[in-house]
Amino acid sequence: MGRGCTRHVHDHHRRPRVSRKRHWLMKTEPDAFSIDDLKRVVTEPWNGVRNYQARNHMRQMQPGDGVLFYHSSCEVPAIVGTATVASEPYPDPTQFDPKSDYYDAKSTRAEPRWSLVDVKFDRKLKRAIPLEEIKRHGDALGEGFALTQRGSRLSVMPVTAAQWKLLLSLE
Repeated sequence: MGRGCTRHVHDHHRRPRVSRKRHWLMKTEPDAFSIDDLKRVVTEPWNGVRNYQARNHMRQMQPGDGVLFYHSSCEVPAIVGTATVASEPYPDPTQFDPKSDYYDAKSTRAEPRWSLVDVKFDRKLKRAIPLEEIKRHGDALGEGFALTQRGSRLSVMPVTAAQWKLLLSLE
């Protein structure tokens, strides 16, 4: 073996994985499950997500991550509260239940297609922050903010720390 071909890996060179708090926006239809429902039950499994990109976002979530709770498909779509991710991602049990609206015949317990996290209520905002108001801050939120992008249907999307701070400052 020539010079420089051997690799030495020393444990002291490895950096411990630093878990940084992430932020997310999760949409729900208030007539199906509202911020008041979450307040009443405190913690709820966020089941029924059947979009692969939204699922992939949920698979990145960690306990302690912040959640903007967003009411969609209603008279005034708006951020209405905050919550916290309360569990590691795990298989959504509704995918295995033939009686569930979220049943997926192609999903197996050995290879589940769909995941969820538990979400814990933090607080209701002093006032809802309507989508129209959020759109007026589009430049400050940046081009990558999925909620204000035309045709965005994602129910779970990442929010940067700066976007989180700006959105909550509108309260």
